[in-house]
Amino acid sequence: MSGRAQLMWDEAVTGYDFGPDHPMDPVRLALTRRLVSAFGLDSRLDVVAAQPAGESTLRLVHREDYIEAVKAASADPESADGSYGLGTADDPAFAGMHEASALIAGQSVGAAEAVWRGHVLHAVNFAGGLHHAMPGSASGFCIYNDASLAIARFLELGAERVAYVDVDVHHGDGVQAAFWDDPRVLTISLHEHPRMLFPGTGWPEETGGDSAEGSAVNVALPAGIADAGWVRAFHAVVPELLADFRPQVLVTQHGADTHFEDPLAHLAVSLDAQRAVQVACHELAHEYAEGRWVALGGGGYAVVDVVPRSWTHLVGIAAGVPVEPEAEVPEEWLREVYARARVRGPGRMTDGGWPVGWKSWESGYDPADRLDQAVLATRRAVFPLRGLMP
Repeated sequence: MSGRAQLMWDEAVTGYDFGPDHPMDPVRLALTRRLVSAFGLDSRLDVVAAQPAGESTLRLVHREDYIEAVKAASADPESADGSYGLGTADDPAFAGMHEASALIAGQSVGAAEAVWRGHVLHAVNFAGGLHHAMPGSASGFCIYNDASLAIARFLELGAERVAYVDVDVHHGDGVQAAFWDDPRVLTISLHEHPRMLFPGTGWPEETGGDSAEGSAVNVALPAGIADAGWVRAFHAVVPELLADFRPQVLVTQHGADTHFEDPLAHLAVSLDAQRAVQVACHELAHEYAEGRWVALGGGGYAVVDVVPRSWTHLVGIAAGVPVEPEAEVPEEWLREVYARARVRGPGRMTDGGWPVGWKSWESGYDPADRLDQAVLATRRAVFPLRGLMP
């Protein structure tokens, strides 16, 4: 094994750019990469650029006609008319779209290959986590579903049990759809309630196809929940299911849009709670998957104050040198922020809520509490299908 962890990075991923008025500003990727460097994390892991995903790899998840449509819209953006979800307000076509999307997918597939082959224990692609793309259409700012492609690559290489945990504020619908009928893949998504937020799916009753009942898990969280409830929900569902499933590898998606400053959603989670769940995912990978862990980015639209700090914590945790929450943000990075965004960046790597306190599910639940009602709905829908007590 050449190293403990690997960061997948190619500067060209910042070419995944829907335009100046789109919320998914690629500056969030550039600033994250600069903050990782400012903390010296580069020296504690391997920084690797994988090749773009080729067509045979993309076809592990995506239909051939869709790939051709992406290529056509990439060559001539003005021709995109909404077909295949391309040319919409969420997913406007842009020149080089196929190439940038395939490059991001390639980083996640390369991460999967490195982990499965034992080159590293952990691999991070914070440019990835584009979990809404469907086999035959773009959706929710996502062209190719790199998370699904990474999982499909694990299966192609011989994995028999892959667990996917998604803590983005939006439902991981594309990954769930890709493996709806595949009992080899356990998908767990914690997200804001579908009544309140795109994509309108992710109800507790969505538990997998007829041949894979209990392989899809959805925790639909009420709007407004904060750190203690969010972390409680994670621990009330995820560890017990992983203990039962016994995954050979863990893939996690860490959308930063659960944050209270995010402009597109309605949860009230802090950076400190996001870090706490990142730490938990790392520990769970070691406890149940022999340390094999691929960690991806995802959503996140507070592109200066939140996303870079959240994903730098993720990289540090994967590298085995976690950044302390109380650490001051390096001045060189703050200068970079001002040069790119003309704003003053945050001063520390915490929102002031570390350590995060939460109450375990085993200590009892309150039937009148909205959060506990949501967790119980999930446990009642899924746990009996897996032979577990709700």
